[in-house]
Amino acid sequence: MFGIAGWLAKPGAEPEPAALERMAQAIRHRGPDDCGFHHDPSVGLSLAHLRLSIIDLSAASHQPMADAGTGVVLVYNGELYNFRQLRAELQSLGQSFASSGDSEVVLKAYVQWGAECLSRLAGMFALALWDPRSGVLHLARDPMGMKPLYYTELPGGLA
Repeated sequence: MFGIAGWLAKPGAEPEPAALERMAQAIRHRGPDDCGFHHDPSVGLSLAHLRLSIIDLSAASHQPMADAGTGVVLVYNGELYNFRQLRAELQSLGQSFASSGDSEVVLKAYVQWGAECLSRLAGMFALALWDPRSGVLHLARDPMGMKPLYYTELPGGLA
């Protein structure tokens, strides 16, 4: 299990940083091994990730995970069954990896193929991908809905 939380508000309208910590604390049981945050007040984005270490136990799989070249940020909850095959394909296309887990494969797949990558993911997952190049926050879950992804529209944005 993992837990993801966050919001996208109007630029400059970010709620107090402690609010994201309270959101993360409410789902702490979903990821007791690690916790990370990403804040970008200039666009009103805050993301939290709680981790239960399963595949890659190293700090290289810490989330939120960002791609250095593009600035794309991922928070991911799930298990990608075909990540080894996708990883090999992405490596053949020039992508390099710092971790051995499936989260980075999801991130690099998005960098390589954009939102079209979602159709290539076989597994159970819920995720948020922030693409600063387009200013789009992608929310997705597996087609069967095995991992929870709840959201609500608020007057000032999305949580």
